[in-house]
Amino acid sequence: MGRSSRTEGTASDPPRAGHSGVGADIRLLRKSRKVPLTELAAELKRSVGWLSQVERGLGSASIADLRIISRFFSVPISFFFRNEDAPAEERGLIVRVGARQQLGTSETGLTEELLSPDLSGDFEMLRSVFAPGTESGPLPARPTNDGGVVVSGELELSIGERTFRLGEGDSFQFRDRPTRWRNPGKRETVIFWVCSPPVYCRLRRCHPSLPSP
Repeated sequence: MGRSSRTEGTASDPPRAGHSGVGADIRLLRKSRKVPLTELAAELKRSVGWLSQVERGLGSASIADLRIISRFFSVPISFFFRNEDAPAEERGLIVRVGARQQLGTSETGLTEELLSPDLSGDFEMLRSVFAPGTESGPLPARPTNDGGVVVSGELELSIGERTFRLGEGDSFQFRDRPTRWRNPGKRETVIFWVCSPPVYCRLRRCHPSLPSP
């Protein structure tokens, strides 16, 4: 069971109120990563019952809780506030270009934007930008369908034992295969990805590295 070594909500760190979607976001993120309630509750030093209530909209997580959750899942804390300014009729349906959730930093060589409104569907859409010279190293197979199209630049993509060099307009698809990618060019490469089921945040499973200076 999750630990309860700190108070379930404090006056110095007021709960995050007025946004019932935060709990749903936590649950979707946890489910997409296949993390048990007990594991996340232990990380938060909260009880499983408290976390379950937050996920069901019956309780509130503090800003401190959200910071811990964002670090645990390697997502920015702004992930939990991304829909606040969206009109009610667009939430869960539309993502405006200025409201895309960004993942990663330029230091990693790979930055991504979540194009899907949330993680509740059968697939996720991502826009990935690979810095020149960035490569992933070997990535293990996973039980997902991945596909994408090169919007600009070029990508060297290894699927199993075969390696392909893709250019603008080329597309690809694979399932449950070990992969590796590299940007062999001198400019950024932009890819639109679709992945099913959602695994949200590709950075969680690969560690791109920039070339040595």
